[in-house]
Amino acid sequence: MQTKLTLSVDVTVIARAKQYAKKTGRSLSELVEHYLETVTREEPTGDLSPRLKKLVGVVQLPDDFDEDSVLRETIERKHL
Repeated sequence: MQTKLTLSVDVTVIARAKQYAKKTGRSLSELVEHYLETVTREEPTGDLSPRLKKLVGVVQLPDDFDEDSVLRETIERKHL
């Protein structure tokens, strides 16, 4: 069963989303539904998208790479 949903979204985001939907041959409703389905899935499937599968193993990080530290610094730069 389908039902309508009213959302408040920034006009520039809507414009970009419409362009993306048109470019990929999908509707805006389909994109939103797919996103909501993905983020509300109870158990992750563990399946990687074909795009992500191509990236796995491409970047070689040093053994002493601290992901938490880099993430924290990036967030601080963004929000300060």
